[in-house]
Amino acid sequence: MIEVEHLSKIYGSTAAITDVTFQVEPGEILGFLGPNGAGKTTTMRILAGYLPATKGTAKIAGYDVHENSLAVRQKIGYLPETPPLYPEMSVEGFLHFVARIKGVSAGDRPQKVQAAMARCNLTEKRKVIIRKLSKGYRQRVGIAQAIVHDPPAIILDEPTVGLDPRQIIDVRNLIKSLAGTHTIILSTHILPEVSMTCSRVAIINGGKVVATNTPENLMTQLTGGSGYEIEISGEAALAKQVLQNIADVILVESMPTSTHHRPHLRVISQPGTEPGKNIAAALIQRGFDLYEMRRVSASLEDVFLQLTTQEKPLPPETETTETETTEAQTTEAQTTEAQTTETEGETK
Repeated sequence: MIEVEHLSKIYGSTAAITDVTFQVEPGEILGFLGPNGAGKTTTMRILAGYLPATKGTAKIAGYDVHENSLAVRQKIGYLPETPPLYPEMSVEGFLHFVARIKGVSAGDRPQKVQAAMARCNLTEKRKVIIRKLSKGYRQRVGIAQAIVHDPPAIILDEPTVGLDPRQIIDVRNLIKSLAGTHTIILSTHILPEVSMTCSRVAIINGGKVVATNTPENLMTQLTGGSGYEIEISGEAALAKQVLQNIADVILVESMPTSTHHRPHLRVISQPGTEPGKNIAAALIQRGFDLYEMRRVSASLEDVFLQLTTQEKPLPPETETTETETTEAQTTEAQTTEAQTTETEGETK
């Protein structure tokens, strides 16, 4: 549904994104994950037809974003970080307006608007002026305007930024409900959003895609799978020596000590192995008191930190380089600002 190949965006001598390549299958939710300023919004804006690419190609539903921009815009719904709303309009009036400018026929508009409001739980707010809505409801209106014309592809840039925990859960459930019938790219730097919402992840850092896979596979490939956290008495250095000699143990590292000031260690084992019994036996044989031992699994946070604190890309797919910008014809001052901080998801 969405195909991005060797996409680059360069401003003067500065590359915003470099050689980005990834695909999103029909009905899939792809989490586009990276730290602030990593390149997420520049990529989203190119896909939405808001910015032209310097090199490479991007296709949505078979249409080239550059050569068939109008056709692509009919096939996508786009929600930037700041929803493009008219605060003096009612929810229903605004969605009718958006449906009209997106080419929905007059006969189909009422049904499309009703469907979008129902899907986003806005029916009870249909007559409310948008400026009177809470931020969570305004975010729902933003999503409703992105889906009102029932596009096959949806691009969401930081859809839960600034929301409270209850609103985040509501928006997350709404996004998950759109999977299957829509192909979704969810750009975010919030790790729980990806692990709870997305079926696949592309991690971008320093303008390059450094990994693309399912969250589960990334956690296995990049962090060595699972391990153990243990709390013992005695010398931490000696305990590390004992543990490092155990088969299937690949890493032993110190962790912050507990309130009892006893050594607290993390032991990482080879994927698919369970050396817990051997770990406990070795420590007890050497005279260590074992106060706690629990199984732990690698998290998406571990993967994210590992990939975004090193230069070297690990698993396959592609690369990206970002420094945020405005449009093709931005001023030099705007470009400089974009090079320092990514101004995520603003529309005009």
